[in-house]
Amino acid sequence: MIDQPAQSYRPGSKDDFDRLYRSTYQRIFATLVIILKSPAAAEDATQEAYLRAFRAWRTWKKDAPAEAWLVRIALNVAFTQRRRERLFEIGAILRRLGRPADPDPTDSMQSDLVRELRALPPKQASAIVLRHLHGFTNREIAAVLNVPERTVASRLAAAKGRLRSRLGERMNTEMGTSMPEPVPLEE
Repeated sequence: MIDQPAQSYRPGSKDDFDRLYRSTYQRIFATLVIILKSPAAAEDATQEAYLRAFRAWRTWKKDAPAEAWLVRIALNVAFTQRRRERLFEIGAILRRLGRPADPDPTDSMQSDLVRELRALPPKQASAIVLRHLHGFTNREIAAVLNVPERTVASRLAAAKGRLRSRLGERMNTEMGTSMPEPVPLEE
């Protein structure tokens, strides 16, 4: 619930920002505790959100309620923080696993595959690598990439189609990959 109507706030007014801060802090903090699942992380994100909002307060437009504008900033801060945490966790796991053995440079199919993977759009390449190098499920890939599972399926299908068209049957026979031909859904 907004304590002050949007018309009573003036962009750039420090007094108005102070009123907005005092009337919204508890709700913003509570929202971020739910999203970040940690009061300490929520406190950090709340402070960062208010700092960003204060820096941009001159640019706030009255066509949107000030609290809604502030909530959007806070959510963006929280989502960024969660992405960083996930990347940190993945990095820690990779460090624990250690460096894998270097690939055999004489394997021409492997170098062809690497070249074609690098030619894929980054979103498709990341999906295909997470699936076939890391063995992730669509759900796990969706969580890592922060996209819906259907988006993951579309990216995987597009990447596999492009790789098949570029590498031909060598991709399945010489590599023994886990990229079988599509299975029809209707029998």
